[in-house]
Amino acid sequence: MSTGADWADLLAELDRWALAGRRIALWLRDDDAVAPSGQLDRLAALGERFTVPVLLASIPLLAEEPLARRLESAPMLFPCQHGVTHENHAPAPQKKAEVGNHRPPDVALAEIAQGWRRLRELFGARALPVFVPPWNRIDPAIALALPGIGLAGLSCFRKFSLGAPGSPVLVNTDLDLIDWHGGRAGRHANDLLAEMLALLVQRRTRMAGDTQFGLLLHHRDHDAACWAFLEELLARIGSHAAIDFVTPQALFALPVDLERAAAGAMVAGSIGAFSVPRRPSDPPAEDATRDVP
Repeated sequence: MSTGADWADLLAELDRWALAGRRIALWLRDDDAVAPSGQLDRLAALGERFTVPVLLASIPLLAEEPLARRLESAPMLFPCQHGVTHENHAPAPQKKAEVGNHRPPDVALAEIAQGWRRLRELFGARALPVFVPPWNRIDPAIALALPGIGLAGLSCFRKFSLGAPGSPVLVNTDLDLIDWHGGRAGRHANDLLAEMLALLVQRRTRMAGDTQFGLLLHHRDHDAACWAFLEELLARIGSHAAIDFVTPQALFALPVDLERAAAGAMVAGSIGAFSVPRRPSDPPAEDATRDVP
């Protein structure tokens, strides 16, 4: 199938959503931010060009002061917490995890709380109380305790779920642009489009109402293929009737005062109002986690 046909298939699926009066809250999460760079500048410029917010997951004990200064002039980048030091505590050959069940939960939670304090020192009111675990893995007991230390939101990958009362608001990403096991390179556009299309078809045919769809980015690791796909995707679908770009504050149902503090430079009305649904789990597909840095 040609590249043009792949894009045509995606646009045709979006037309079906629009025809049914249904909407897709499209959002971006970018992991591993620690310092300013040309790659970060490119991400910031892309967010401003398309008026699309990016949840910027920053590693708190590795993040540098210049990052905080850079974000003062990056109105579309919204910092949140990405682990603590992004250190693997899982013994081989288990999958990597910093906040898995390999240590007492109290130890991990104390470290997370330390990281949250550091993040607020760096970013002040712009720091959003959302936790992104490294490698998208977290022990459910730790996840359930996050609101108790001030972290109201949690973001992992696609199939991760909690569901218990008192859980943090969970909003997962759905599409990873990088092939971590195939050379850490950007995935082929045809493969990304096919995966995105399949997920949207599943949700349209097996679920009711609106949905949300998250792109998982790693600006430090993006190659030309990643940037090309991301820019073309946003250019092609950003103005589609079925698509809304939504703020992290709306996704995670954060208080209005936090939204005002974090979204200071956002253009009023530039991002459509959207009542973000709490979607049930998608149909069984694949592991909820990805072996990402």
